[in-house]
Amino acid sequence: MRDETHLRDLVLREKAYLLDPNITQEEQEDECGSCYGAESEGECCNTCDDVKRVYRRKGWLIPELDKIKQCRNMPKSEEEKNEGCNIHGIVALSSGGGNFHVAPGHALEFFGNEQKLTFNDVLMGAFETFNCSHVIKKLRFGVDFPGNVYQLDGQNRTVNEEYVMHQYYIQIVPTLYKYLNGTSIQTNQFSVTEHTRLVNPGTGRGLPGVFFFYEISPLHVEFIEKRLGWIRFLTSVCAVVGGVFTVMGVIDKWIYDKSKISKRNNLG
Repeated sequence: MRDETHLRDLVLREKAYLLDPNITQEEQEDECGSCYGAESEGECCNTCDDVKRVYRRKGWLIPELDKIKQCRNMPKSEEEKNEGCNIHGIVALSSGGGNFHVAPGHALEFFGNEQKLTFNDVLMGAFETFNCSHVIKKLRFGVDFPGNVYQLDGQNRTVNEEYVMHQYYIQIVPTLYKYLNGTSIQTNQFSVTEHTRLVNPGTGRGLPGVFFFYEISPLHVEFIEKRLGWIRFLTSVCAVVGGVFTVMGVIDKWIYDKSKISKRNNLG
């Protein structure tokens, strides 16, 4: 517990330094940021996220962020206009199929004043600002195994339109891989098709986002590693040697026929 508290303090100090590089080490250690009346006993709010958290816990309306010391140096939406998100993690999926997606959700926030937004504000804001361009660095449905091909790794999709739903349809095939030493792993391989469609506001066709729809194949695949015996090796060597002799015989016959014809022409 003490280690967790110490780690949290280090993270808070680092955040404070990033927001205000001029703050001294002593100020970082001694300062207990104000929660503006929403704190529990002995609680400190040293970051903008801390203030938002305690206000939500109280159910209070978050004030203008410019009036909160911890939030004054937070980047504005205009400054992050062309920036994106780096998403990684592990998701437990249903064995009956389904989907997971990256799209605007209920956590959409406009400078802490989400309580003032109407549904139309949220809807139009999502349609106007959410761009579906993305890069898939790595996607797995289970652990890796030798020889598997991952179609989506390193794929880049640039979307120029504003109202786009990019969909991936994934067929997952359960796979058992047995190693030569007797161990085995139960994993999956998959194939992908994709589709992009426009979802203009008010059409009811959905929201812009990147959607992954998956289903489990009823077929199962099993890979087994085996060591080839000496008989298989000797058979392969004989086949190679026989092929070489056959080719050499064809070449020798062709050279002999050409030389024979050349001699006849010279005699004639």
